Parts: sequence; structure tokens; C-alpha cells
Amino acid sequence: MSDLHNNQAGGKSAQQQALSPRRETMKMLASLVSFDTTSYRSNLELIDYVREYLGGFGIKPFLDFNKDKTKANLHAVIGPPVQGGVALSGHTDVVPVDGQSWTLDPWQAVEKEGRVYGRGTTDMKGFISVVMTSIPDMLSRDLTKPIHICLSYDEEIGCLGVRTLLEYLSKQDNRPGACLVGEPTDMDVVIGHKGKVATRCRVKGHACHSSLAPQGVNAVEFAAKVITYLSGMAKRKQQDGPFDNAYDIPHTTVHTGVVHGGTMVNVVPEECQFLFEFRNLPEDEPDALLAEVQKFAEERLEPAMRAISPETGFLWEEESRFPGLDTTVDAEVVKLAQRFSGCSKTRKVAFGTEAGGFHQSGIPAIVCGPGSINQAHKPDEFIHTSQLAACELYVANLIHHLRVK
Repeated sequence: MSDLHNNQAGGKSAQQQALSPRRETMKMLASLVSFDTTSYRSNLELIDYVREYLGGFGIKPFLDFNKDKTKANLHAVIGPPVQGGVALSGHTDVVPVDGQSWTLDPWQAVEKEGRVYGRGTTDMKGFISVVMTSIPDMLSRDLTKPIHICLSYDEEIGCLGVRTLLEYLSKQDNRPGACLVGEPTDMDVVIGHKGKVATRCRVKGHACHSSLAPQGVNAVEFAAKVITYLSGMAKRKQQDGPFDNAYDIPHTTVHTGVVHGGTMVNVVPEECQFLFEFRNLPEDEPDALLAEVQKFAEERLEPAMRAISPETGFLWEEESRFPGLDTTVDAEVVKLAQRFSGCSKTRKVAFGTEAGGFHQSGIPAIVCGPGSINQAHKPDEFIHTSQLAACELYVANLIHHLRVK
């Protein structure tokens, strides 16, 4: 453990030292939770709120809008306009509450017995709240390197919004030298997660009356053949790897999650579509896996389909993707995160984050933030107040590290 953390926290972890968050953090969290930023909605009310909050400190953030100007990323810099420094990154969107059995208003932060309930409290408005209320401390120090604040949209539907933000950062002279993504990890330092590619396959068959089934091309049956092939790939990965035992599921997974097709039992179905995904280890190339599936369908199945009807076949559409994260344990960003959090161990997680995108764009990244992923996406989502307090110390240690010595 570093001298820095020993000096500030007596050698104990942030979680052990700090049990109660600042009142300002709790108020900020309540404000952020009150904005319904479900991914199918706009996040602009929250972004405008943050922009005005930053403006109160004389900070003018850059807003990166989507094509419809209904959503935006936000980037702000505190400190000298020089290369390097650290980015604190979080997404503003949350998953839907539709169909979930909430016992509390999901858009109102409610504190009970050391927990704060509300949609997004742990994933990941708690982290954003800590960053926002740490700004006065950032401004009061004479920083030698800048602190970048990066807020994104549409993370929950495939890390979509951050892509243009990363393009913007790549063109800046003062791009950050490292990124700390504040997804919920119980303040553990996460150095790896799997990547993901989700693909929709549309199968075009040839309809006819079911009594004449051999004269048709059954889109559902041919879809099933591809799904069966995907299931075989999943078993092969489970048996043959590659493997990384740092993950709870130590291999790439293959999964079909949605299937739609057919209209009536007496009609040979003309259309079928299904949605599948690869959750790949960083060393397992997802495009090669997809190419294997496509080759099977196009070489083994399409000839038989087109022998009956030439307009039949398969159409493949990418739904979403994000790269895996594979930061080495001895990387400088890992050492920094361990120093700031007081957590000497590292681990890898199954869920994906925007850290892989930062890392792929040349900004070394880790994941470390307050709250547990076990509470994310659930009804009555909550975060422990002790986790918010631990994150406050984490950010305070970062600020201390970047100050003029």
C-alpha cells in the first residue's frame, strides 16, 4: 500500500475508514435519480442539470450530441490544459423499471438503514454524484495534471454513446492518460471483462400451405439449424476454451436469447429472426466466431434453400458490440487505482463496461466504483452509504495525487 494512502487513511481501506458520505453527495444523488434517464428516453435534463452545476464553478463542458440531438455526452476538464491526467467516467442512462416489482418510487432516492434506494443509485449515479461533489476540492488544489469528467449516454444498450466521445477525445491535445470507470465493483479494482457482439439474423424462407411443406422453405426450421450450430459452438468453448480462470465463467459464451417466426401452424413460415450474442474473452476474436456461423449458414444451408426458391437466405445485422478489457496487473493505471482505493487485489468480471472502449482507443483503463453489480438492474436497486463514502475517499486520494507537491 502506498505512503499516500497510509498518510491519509492510516493504512486501512477506504471502506473501513469512511462510513458516511457528505450531505452534498446525498443531495446530488437524489437530484440525479429524479431524472428518468432510461435508455429509451432522453438524458438531456440530467446533462443540462450537470452543465449548470459545472457552470456555477466557471466550468464550461463540451456536449457531444447524438444525431437527433435528443441525447448527449458531456466532457469537462478541471486543471491545466496539458496532456495526461485522469478521466473519471460514468454513464447517465439506466435500465427500464417496466415490469419490475418496485416497492418504492424508482425515481426518488430514499435512504433507509444505511442504504439509498432508487433506479441508478448503484449503476451508476452514485459514482457520478461523488465526482460532482468533489469538484470544489479539485478546484481548490493546484493540480499538476487535469481531471477529465466523462459522462455518456446509451451504455446500457451496447456502449453506443461513448463511441463519439472517444473519437472527440482522440483529437484533443490534452487527452487523458488514464481512465477510471466507476461501474459498481464494491470499490475493487477490476482489470478485465469480456467483450460482446450481439447479432440479429433474419431468415427469409418461402411460404406455402403446410400440406405442401416440401414445396416451401421453412424459415423457422432453418433458423433452428443455425441456433443448434451456435449451441454446439457454446459447448466447444466450454470444453476447449481458451480459458481464463480469473472469470467466474472462464471461457467465451455463446447464447441465443430471442426467436420470432411464423404466423399459423398450417403455413410454412416465410420469416424468422433470432438474436444471439458472443461474450468473448479478450483473446477470443468475436468477428472470427461470427464468420464461422455465417459460413455454416451460407455454405451448408443456403444452397438447399435456394434450390427451392432463389430469394431465400440469411441476413445478418449487428445489434451492438463493445470490446473486452484486458489491462495488465502491473499497468500504471492499476497501481494508481489500487493506491486511491486502498485495495491491493485485482479481479475480472463478466459484465461489460465502457472501459474496454477507452483502453482500445489508447487510454489505459480500469473499472472501480461504489456499489455492487448484484444490485444493478433489479427492483428496489440500492447502494450502501458506506460505499459512497469509500468512493469519496477514492476520489480525494486521486486529487491529492495530482496536486502540486
